Amino acid sequence: MQEILADIGHWQEAGKRVALATVVQVYGSAPRPLGAKLAVSEDGAMVGSVSGGCVESAVIQEALDVLSTGIPRLIAYGIADETAWEVGLACGGTIEVFIETLDW
Repeated sequence: MQEILADIGHWQEAGKRVALATVVQVYGSAPRPLGAKLAVSEDGAMVGSVSGGCVESAVIQEALDVLSTGIPRLIAYGIADETAWEVGLACGGTIEVFIETLDW
C-alpha cells in the first residue's frame, strides 16, 4: 500500500475520486500475494497491481463501475492451470478481489 499512497494522495488533492481493489483471497497459484492493491482514479489512471495480465483490465473496469455506483463488490477471477499454460499465462488459480471507494 505504501508504494501507491502518493499517487492516491495526488488524485484526491486534485478532487478526483478513487477506488481501491485488494486481493482478499487466493486459491492455488497467483502472480500477486494476498493483500496486493490496485488504485484507480475516476479518469482511469491506475497504480499498483492485483494480478497483472488480463485480470488487471477487468478489475479497472469494475473499479470504475464502483466509482460510478458507489457500491463495493467482491469479484472472483480464475483459470485452470492447464488452460493458463495453453493461452500463455504464467499461472492458473483463483483470486478474489474486493473493490471499494476511498473516502479519506
